[in-house]
Amino acid sequence: MTPSKVEAAFAAASDAGSGPLVGYLPIGYPDLATSIEAAITLTQHGVDVLELGIPYSDPVIDGPTIQAATTVALENGFRLRHAFEAVREISRASAAPALCMTYYNPVLSYGVDRFAADLAAAGGAGLITPDLVPEEAGEWVAASDAHGLDRVFLAAPTSPEARLRAATEVSRGFTYVVSTMGITGARADVDSAARTLVERLRAVTERPLAVGIGISTGAQVAEVLTYADGAIVGSRLVTALGQGLSALADAADELAEGKRPVVHG
Repeated sequence: MTPSKVEAAFAAASDAGSGPLVGYLPIGYPDLATSIEAAITLTQHGVDVLELGIPYSDPVIDGPTIQAATTVALENGFRLRHAFEAVREISRASAAPALCMTYYNPVLSYGVDRFAADLAAAGGAGLITPDLVPEEAGEWVAASDAHGLDRVFLAAPTSPEARLRAATEVSRGFTYVVSTMGITGARADVDSAARTLVERLRAVTERPLAVGIGISTGAQVAEVLTYADGAIVGSRLVTALGQGLSALADAADELAEGKRPVVHG
């Protein structure tokens, strides 16, 4: 099995006394070339792992900011092949692992093994699949194993213990800890449910845990890294990109200030 690129990034951040910042941007927003440049910009301004969203017409958990951005990408002609093109260009320019975030239907439509092969050939690290549950993931698990890809499943505050255990056992790279119920988007406070959920997950796994949904400031990144292994930011970065690459770099810099040495508690 190929070593996990994402777990290596988490280990490097841990060795430095902190945790990685995972940054989300949709591929194709505001256009394909700019989205590639934007992702590379993130890696130059403190983002350790990229989460590259594949635009989809029925985004179940995406909030209004990300929905609006992916709608622009689709209206501007995004096609699934552009995801592989973007990952290839980004991976050539940066050593940061690039995960794609995608709903599972595009993977099924493309062909699961074919999708895995093409993503690996492009230099991608793996997939985050928010609507795929472990019990139905056998084909993707086999394909990701065959092509050395990471696979990130979600754990929610409402998940029973059996589902938490299943999600962590099948995840490779990290498990995505949903900080609060509802759709994505920046919030003034990260829900306290995130800390409780991380504690529940620690009881069933020693693998990396990263908290996402609602994180929008460097202070929140720092808070999350006191109890989790990584922090995921999306809407704040998408909003900044809408203001230009310079604003995106500034936002990433501010978020990365939260990656100071921490003590898990």
